Amino acid sequence: MPGPKVLVDSPRLRYTDDFVEAEYEYQTTSVTETGGDNDDESAYTVRPTSTKLLIRTMLNIPKLGLMLVGWGGNNGSTLTAALLANKFKLSWETKEGVKFANWYGSLTQASTIRLGRSSKGEVCVPMSSMLPMLNPEDVEIDGWDISDMNLAEAIARAKVLDMNLQLQLRPHMAHMRPRKSIYYSDFIASNQGERANNVISGTKSEQLELIRKDIVQFKAAKNLGQVIVLWTANTERFSEIIAGVNDTADNLLKAIEEDHSEISPSTMFAVAAALEGCTYINGSPQNTFVPGALELAERQKTFVGGDDFKSGQTKLKSVLVDFLVSAGIKPVSIVSYNHLGNNDGYNLSAPQQFRSKEISKSNVVDDMVESNRILYKTGEKPDHCVVIKYVPYVGDSKRAMDEYTSEIMLGGHNTIVIHNTCEDSLLASPIILDLVILAELCSRITFKQADDEAGDFSGFHNVLSILSYLCKAPLVPRGTPVVNALFRQRAAIENILRACLSLPPENSMLLEHKVTFEI
Repeated sequence: MPGPKVLVDSPRLRYTDDFVEAEYEYQTTSVTETGGDNDDESAYTVRPTSTKLLIRTMLNIPKLGLMLVGWGGNNGSTLTAALLANKFKLSWETKEGVKFANWYGSLTQASTIRLGRSSKGEVCVPMSSMLPMLNPEDVEIDGWDISDMNLAEAIARAKVLDMNLQLQLRPHMAHMRPRKSIYYSDFIASNQGERANNVISGTKSEQLELIRKDIVQFKAAKNLGQVIVLWTANTERFSEIIAGVNDTADNLLKAIEEDHSEISPSTMFAVAAALEGCTYINGSPQNTFVPGALELAERQKTFVGGDDFKSGQTKLKSVLVDFLVSAGIKPVSIVSYNHLGNNDGYNLSAPQQFRSKEISKSNVVDDMVESNRILYKTGEKPDHCVVIKYVPYVGDSKRAMDEYTSEIMLGGHNTIVIHNTCEDSLLASPIILDLVILAELCSRITFKQADDEAGDFSGFHNVLSILSYLCKAPLVPRGTPVVNALFRQRAAIENILRACLSLPPENSMLLEHKVTFEI
């Protein structure tokens, strides 16, 4: 019988040939606050609540295709190389010895989850063994790019991989050539025009139709059950939200028909994906998901996720600020400096594109500050400065420097300074893979209340906030909390996987080891 590698022996779990169904008691708390505006005067009434759910996970994994917007860029070419290197189990000589293909940096492929204890001690298993997950070797890949360079030439241009690996990959990648993409010079830096020799002409309606045909053709040619479209192209400037243009789904579609100038390339791809029933993930910090794009995805019942890959400096910031605030230490100044020399840095050297990145990096501490009203009065937050500079010589090896200044007891100060060298595309590529694997898994998980016998199972909200761990500016459903603290984001993924197997959440209490009687 197909099923997860972790088999749970529980009367609350039912396996069939098609799915695993778990009974799960979801517990939360509601809080009623009384008192004045001063936190010292407030009182709280806390009521625990419990909801019994049935969670059903389909076991059959559809054949999946991934279409990358920006396929020929550093991230797209590096991910393609990684998929092939792992599929063919390549090894190559370097000055440090022989290296072997792996998925280090991938949450799903290279991290573990604690199951519990056995007679031999703690048992931790690969995350990918909890439920049936997509095998990276089975992913079919395609995509678009404004440059017509084939993928073998693209990995040479990127200068990310060792030459001995590139030589082995070249025969597998030379025939891969991106489809024509959308290029609007107003949305990315003018310095990108020199690469734009592979662009779709015509009106926006004609461009949209061609993108949709590309998706249909790829799906049919590879006999795919599902296609995920992911933006890993240049950072765009923010789009202006205009009433009657991009504020509703119907207005957005009408604006495309009318060839309106304020519809960005990334939003065009999001619209095409929604209309073709595809999940769309935004891997750059611009506001691709204007209100009309979100409404269209909801109407079409397609998943969306984003924004911007969380790979280096921001991931570290979401850990360090959480540590400081949780320890009762008050960060008052956060200064983040980056310099990089790849095409991402070249594009970000333009002010409007940098502003998009600055916004995504600057909001990462807000929820942690809001969590501690002992340290921060209402409206107070740390000074937060982000600087990005283009330095061609360092290429894809991005340098990040951070200074965290905090107030401590009795007027003292604590300063932490960190230098972080990030090989940008080698960090981003496994994140792209994780986004795809988790988004596909979410399409096979459905829920219903256990006492609603006549009710139908329904899936996740179409805005996949479960992907927040992987995104710098997590997209969440309107009116729901944004969580940036990294450990909370990871715990959400882990505990959802556990819930699908009727296992309790991992709370690190370990009470059985902290009391004098046996539990």
